[in-house]
Amino acid sequence: MTALITLSHGSRHPRAKEGIRALTEAAAEKLGVEWADAHLEFDRPTLAEAAAALDSPRAIVVPLLFTRAFHAKVDVPAHLAEARAHCDLTLAEPLGTGPDIAEVLHKRLLIDAPSAPHAALFPVGTSDTEQAANYTRLADDLARLAGIEVSVVQATGGDRRFVDRQTHVLPLFVTHGTLLDRIPEHLSASGPLTTDLADVVASRYRSAAEKDA
Repeated sequence: MTALITLSHGSRHPRAKEGIRALTEAAAEKLGVEWADAHLEFDRPTLAEAAAALDSPRAIVVPLLFTRAFHAKVDVPAHLAEARAHCDLTLAEPLGTGPDIAEVLHKRLLIDAPSAPHAALFPVGTSDTEQAANYTRLADDLARLAGIEVSVVQATGGDRRFVDRQTHVLPLFVTHGTLLDRIPEHLSASGPLTTDLADVVASRYRSAAEKDA
């Protein structure tokens, strides 16, 4: 059976790794496969270390990234090339910012703040104009699902002003991170998405497996 490896950015936050492990385990349980978590930086194991420790001879790597910016274009291919010395690896599509991510955010909004008049999507941030446009499209998709206005407030760079005190903040974060501390304390906010993304990760795995068949 082909194993699942999730590949996160990594974080200095002490609870970041536990969120990644919980998500990976939840997705692997849906798939019925062996699993491992790996990280680009800050945390261990690396992708090469995770691949070497598997019992399975093959694995599908799902990058836990919402954008196709520097990490997706440069870091992921470099780590994949090194790890292929230990295991037959197939690279799946990253999480992205498509309709299934909007659905995940909408479900979280309905649970955490069903009567919120406004929401703010809170991604890490990017200087890439194409990726910034993807955040805007994701906010628009969420707005259509929720029937409320949804703005984008980037955690790094850009304009970090929130619209009003009734805004509910929806972090576009896979797990805990130090940037979440930038959310003003007077605003209501959801936590990181963690296991809410299990179906999305499983879907990325299945799509890659079908293409590789």
